[in-house]
Amino acid sequence: MNKTSAQFLLSPSDCTAPDASISLGLGLTNECNLACAFCYRDPTRADRLSVNQVKAVIESSPIRSVNLGTGENGMHPEFKAILAYLQTKPVKLTITSNGHSIAVLEDNEVGAFHDIEFSLDYATQAEQDAQRGPGNWSLIHEQAARCVRLGVPVTIISVMMKSNYLRLAEVARVAKQFGAPLRVNVYQAVRSDVYALSYEEYWEGFRSLFQETDVIAISEPLVRAMAGLPSLRGGCGVSTLRVTPRATTQPCVYWPGQGEPLSELTSAGTEILNSTSFVQARALPDECQPCEFRESCHGGCAGRRRLHSALDKADCYCPIIRGERPQLQIRMAPDRELPKLSSSCTTVVIAR
Repeated sequence: MNKTSAQFLLSPSDCTAPDASISLGLGLTNECNLACAFCYRDPTRADRLSVNQVKAVIESSPIRSVNLGTGENGMHPEFKAILAYLQTKPVKLTITSNGHSIAVLEDNEVGAFHDIEFSLDYATQAEQDAQRGPGNWSLIHEQAARCVRLGVPVTIISVMMKSNYLRLAEVARVAKQFGAPLRVNVYQAVRSDVYALSYEEYWEGFRSLFQETDVIAISEPLVRAMAGLPSLRGGCGVSTLRVTPRATTQPCVYWPGQGEPLSELTSAGTEILNSTSFVQARALPDECQPCEFRESCHGGCAGRRRLHSALDKADCYCPIIRGERPQLQIRMAPDRELPKLSSSCTTVVIAR
């Protein structure tokens, strides 16, 4: 492989070295049966990975977990064939779905997953269906109940955004009906900033959430730091890899730009983690060097900084740079296996 063409760099001294194994985010397609306004996928085109491309990705690197995300993977015409292949590999397999991709599977195929995530952003049927589409609330409840019946763990995932940031504890209570935790991702303004949180809303949202839930894990960097938790190895640029339906690679699902072609990954393997975008994702901004939270926060969410064209600056939600120091009071819940924890900036809680 020609490393110059892929812009390979040595990791800077202030970067965390890449892990030996990878948490892989695999987008088989960006097609979806819904058209949610806050989704990061590109709705103007349809792209798909082939079975052979998926095989090449899996064979290229040591992979510990695979999450099927981006679009609604069940819309891929070879979804079941790809799933059958992935079942033969020693990886922890998860999927994020609006319910459709699970509904098209047989019970034995559902059993292939270590965890199934359902996207639920509101605690009422009217609000969920208004935002996602008629019938989505019922579909999620039907398929989540089916997973429970089959003994497959369920997680509910929500996007914390301007329209729901104070009500996510209510969603956590819905999740608990299925014995499920709630995983919260902060809205990223990939296509629009209409749903983006203000600085005040970001912190108020997490304070409100933690008042009524117990924490299983936090990898949202700023929140982890302000909750007084130690540094967490992994995350964007360190041990995560996103393969898009366009057959490109990125360190983060929200990372803008074209990305490296898939051929770079299949020829370089884990060396892809030393290419430019991955090094950028784990670099500490200069203004964060003197911060006492630099080890646990590392400048905040790199994907968000990159989206804001401020990769060399602290996260826009950073309180320290503003001379503030909010303290988040959390109560920890028992540990739970979370295959996706190290693959994104996220927060996992369970209702009390």
